Amino acid sequence: MNGQPISGAAVRTGRRRGRTALPALAMGALLLLVSACGGGSDRPAGAGKKAEDAGKVGTAASQAVVTVAPKDGAKAVATSGTLKVTADRGRLTEVAVKDDKGNAVEGRIAAGGASWEPLQHLASATKYRVHAVAEDAEGRESAKDTTFTTLVPKNTFIGHYTPENGSTVGVGMPVSINFTRGITDPEAVEKAIKVTAEPSVPIEGHWFGNDRLDFRPEKYWAAGTKVTVRLNLDGVEGRPGVYGKQAKTVSFTIGRSQVSTVDAKAHTMKVVRDGELIKTIPITAGAPSTTTYNGQMVISEKYKVTRMNGATVGFGGEYDIKDVPHAMRLSTSGTFMHGNYWASRGTFGSANVSHGCVGLRDVRGAYDSGTPAAWMFNNSIIGDVVVVKNSKDKQIAPDNGLNGWNMPWAEWIG
Repeated sequence: MNGQPISGAAVRTGRRRGRTALPALAMGALLLLVSACGGGSDRPAGAGKKAEDAGKVGTAASQAVVTVAPKDGAKAVATSGTLKVTADRGRLTEVAVKDDKGNAVEGRIAAGGASWEPLQHLASATKYRVHAVAEDAEGRESAKDTTFTTLVPKNTFIGHYTPENGSTVGVGMPVSINFTRGITDPEAVEKAIKVTAEPSVPIEGHWFGNDRLDFRPEKYWAAGTKVTVRLNLDGVEGRPGVYGKQAKTVSFTIGRSQVSTVDAKAHTMKVVRDGELIKTIPITAGAPSTTTYNGQMVISEKYKVTRMNGATVGFGGEYDIKDVPHAMRLSTSGTFMHGNYWASRGTFGSANVSHGCVGLRDVRGAYDSGTPAAWMFNNSIIGDVVVVKNSKDKQIAPDNGLNGWNMPWAEWIG
């Protein structure tokens, strides 16, 4: 009887061992499998650390810091010298500055991307939006968006320009701009005015005093040239506390070439159009005591009939003619080419009797289209050139009318 319990105990013990042996073998296989998938001795050193670092790069903030001056929301900001964008611990990759109408401000990112500055002044009384992006050494980006508003000027100036927008003018027509206030920063004003031509030709500006700026090429314009003038004066500080308020584009076309040469000694004028002599006209020039200027002169105004009073040009009461026909202005000081009905027919082509003007035979009332003066008037346009030679007078001053052609190119650009 004692043997049965011992035998039963042995069976139970064997069954337990049998049940626990299979899980042990399975665990061993599982350990081998885990060891194989984990890499064991084949796992690269530091692989786990790199994976961890990669996760940090993907979620870490950019170290680049963008700074915009003026500060966000600033008012009455100066139109020049204030706007600047910089990047610390990184480099700028994008800067966009626009006004409320979407007009972009041209600018340049410095080499290395540390800063950005505008290449032009800003307009006055205008709200601007700045969007800037920088990236750090790891390529992570940060951005900044701000707004500011420029000052409202108390004192302003504009430029009165010639020729008129859309006009067709002669080959001698310069771009001439007269400012309503004397300019003390001519460089800033001239930089804000761009004159271009098609076909392209070098065009340079020249200041006469502090309130007039003319532009021209070295030689007369080529016939058919298209000229565009961009006045970006809005916001330009032309003198302390005085700002421009113009933003305008003007264009005009150069017509056929016509250059007429007056020989005061021979009492004739030869009209050359597109290189061909088309007419020779008898004239009378200035009398010995009131000679006509020599030089290249540009027709700046045309009047079918006008009044000429000697008192307005320094001749006192020597003449006051209320109906001078077919008059074309050649100088600011009062030089005209005009019709003359009061001199005898024989005067033209033989004598100089005028007060400095170039006279052509005409009739009172300007009704006869067959007179030399009428022909010249009808065949001339603003900007045509009239050259006077062989007069016993000095050369006309370049700023006396639109007559900058009398200044050598080297002096003009100097």
